[in-house]
Amino acid sequence: MSTSTVNPPQPASQHLADSHEMIRVQGARVNNLKDISVQIPKRRLTVFTGVSGSGKSSLVFGTIAAESQRMINETYSAFVQGFMPTLARPDVDVLDGLTTAILVDQERLGANPRSTVGTVTDANAMLRIVFSRLAQPQIGSPQAYSFNVASISGGGAVKFERGGKTVKERRSFKITGGMCPNCEGRGTVTDFDLTALFDADKSLSEGALTIPGYSMDGWYGRIFAGSGYFDMEKKIGKYTKQELEDLLHREPTKIKVDGINLTYEGLIPKMKKSFLAKDVDAMQPHIRAFVQRAVTFTACPECGGTRLAEHARNSKINGKSIADACSMQISDLAAWVRELEEPAVAPLLEALGGTLDSFVDIGLGYLSLDRSSGTLSGGEAQRTKMIRHLGSSLTDVTYVFDEPSIGLHPHDIARMNELLLQLRDKGNTVLVVEHKPEMIAIADHVVDLGPRAGTEGGQVMFEGTVEGLRVSDTLTGRHLDDRASLKTTVRSATGKLEIRGAHANNLKDIDVDIPLGLLTVMTGVAGSGKSSLIRGSVAGLDDVVMVDQGSIKGSRRSNPATYTGMLEPIRKAFAKANGVKPALFSANSEGACPTCNGAGVIYTDLGMMAGVANPCEDCGGKRFDSSVLEYHLGGRDISQVLAMSVSEAEEFFVAGDARIPAAHKILARLSDVGLGYLCIGQPLTTLSGGERQRLKLAVHMGEKGNIYVLDEPTTGLHLADVQQLLGLLDRLVDDGKTVIVIEHHQAVMAHGDWIIDLGPGAGHDGGCIVFQGTPAELVAGRSTLTGEHLAKYIGA
Repeated sequence: MSTSTVNPPQPASQHLADSHEMIRVQGARVNNLKDISVQIPKRRLTVFTGVSGSGKSSLVFGTIAAESQRMINETYSAFVQGFMPTLARPDVDVLDGLTTAILVDQERLGANPRSTVGTVTDANAMLRIVFSRLAQPQIGSPQAYSFNVASISGGGAVKFERGGKTVKERRSFKITGGMCPNCEGRGTVTDFDLTALFDADKSLSEGALTIPGYSMDGWYGRIFAGSGYFDMEKKIGKYTKQELEDLLHREPTKIKVDGINLTYEGLIPKMKKSFLAKDVDAMQPHIRAFVQRAVTFTACPECGGTRLAEHARNSKINGKSIADACSMQISDLAAWVRELEEPAVAPLLEALGGTLDSFVDIGLGYLSLDRSSGTLSGGEAQRTKMIRHLGSSLTDVTYVFDEPSIGLHPHDIARMNELLLQLRDKGNTVLVVEHKPEMIAIADHVVDLGPRAGTEGGQVMFEGTVEGLRVSDTLTGRHLDDRASLKTTVRSATGKLEIRGAHANNLKDIDVDIPLGLLTVMTGVAGSGKSSLIRGSVAGLDDVVMVDQGSIKGSRRSNPATYTGMLEPIRKAFAKANGVKPALFSANSEGACPTCNGAGVIYTDLGMMAGVANPCEDCGGKRFDSSVLEYHLGGRDISQVLAMSVSEAEEFFVAGDARIPAAHKILARLSDVGLGYLCIGQPLTTLSGGERQRLKLAVHMGEKGNIYVLDEPTTGLHLADVQQLLGLLDRLVDDGKTVIVIEHHQAVMAHGDWIIDLGPGAGHDGGCIVFQGTPAELVAGRSTLTGEHLAKYIGA
């Protein structure tokens, strides 16, 4: 008997199409990136780490995602591209292996007061169709249930050609919408406090108007003076009834001033269009403060705040109107939708149920569909954007996330990790910019940027596995296993802030005493009622400085010097030293380069192609007129001062001819929050999320108050930066301040003197105080979710 050897089949050579397994980036120079090259594996979860401002977002969002979006846009016709945002090609040598990128960033959702959680996720659209098919009595199409559609009707004669003749016929039309006619679908009505709009003892020419931006020196003055409706020198308190009506309520009226056609409009209708057309929470701080002082918002008495007309509120399914459904907690609404068994709309109910279940899966089941989108935190907004992607059947897509752990309790981070892994396991490439060790731990691949921030960053410090990062000698690697320890001794309270019967949103009529003179950390799962307690009972008190999560506003012309108010004393010092006007030392005023108007660059619009920005040849990008640069202070001109880092400027303004105490005080606060490397003239548009958060913190630290409330100050901060933040909080408390921090970061919890934990769950399952005491007592008892996770974190 003979034996024969059978050779195993040889693997076929790899197909060329299967060789593109990497996203290759070579020579990236966007913002502070220093000509870096990386290879990112596809269909894997890659986490980008590094201190705030090290270049993570520049690489992920500014390079990879931006080029993917630009190339997709180029597939459309030139006509369509004309209606789309134009994107320039990132400054990079080679970018290949890209797939379609879907961005899920931290940007807050639209601040339009008509925008709700239901409208931004399309859940409302599906719910309206369900009601239009099943609700009784029948009132019309889905738009009859929409608070954004007004009911209108009309009629008249129309002309059209028929058989070579012009025929006239009378036609009428009627549209049934769901908008409440009283509040126009906003849910609230406004009342103005006239004493906050003007000083009755002054005339208009004396500056009687106290509305931000309403100066009589510019166009407003010309319009008011040229209208002829009142005497500019007459005190407002002595106006006739008609003059006061014209000043406050006159509808838009065409007038001619100095031969120019203009429109005059009363103060209140003008304010409604300018100030009240967007959500109060999205306004600039000084505008928001004015609106909160001058305008009273109350629930519409006609619709009860539901935004809907009576016919929409009376049309019901199983006893519930669409207003009732939208006000329900989403987890409860999902259960109610599943109870509806109607074959005629079965596919729609299944899709709606899937969307609502996604809210629950992602940890947002405590929201309601009628929640205004402008009131969502950055983390809630980001997770809301994720809703539409969770059930997607797309594969081989690149999902880009910017710190998805923001606003999440450690208990919720585990759930977020599962969702990211699900997206990866469907065959997608997942790129995550992140600081939390719990989220870095699930990465298949890690790219660490650094070594520091700003001009000291922009280099790849490590590429590889999490284990490799842990033993690497990078800043992230050294801090990855940092675990805060409980303080051996805690401070003693100097008093207490009593809160009684707090019932805002989901709070269950709770009583709590917040100790004064301590670092108090307020914890609890997302939606447990932390922000409701602070905003409803603490934020509005005198002596309270509130530092929320709202993003800072600013254009390319804004920079740390202008945003913090530091430029004002610097300009005055330059003017005094040289005997000229302060306006000369502003690139937005008289000192601007006439060629580029103080922008520093010349923009060339290329239609549907990305515009080109070239440095201004006359000023060399310095933004100032050459004559202004001849004036010096301490041997430096104004452009050289704006090119300084915070640390350098702090030394420059401390003594000698350039001594400016007001500027030095602001610079010291910027150093305290870890922004010593930042250039004081750097455009705000180039700052990272963490840098913006700390810049805002530095500004609020200058406000007068004895109680500081900080809403998640660790947002965007690297593990190494958190220690510096804790040192800052300690200095505030040691200076006699009371610091209250709403926070999920365990290092901050462990460092606190007192912890107030809300819960036990979110939404209607929360709103109770489940623990009050020291961090050591919370860890010892482990009676709450926070206690369990904090004990695990410190290794107790």
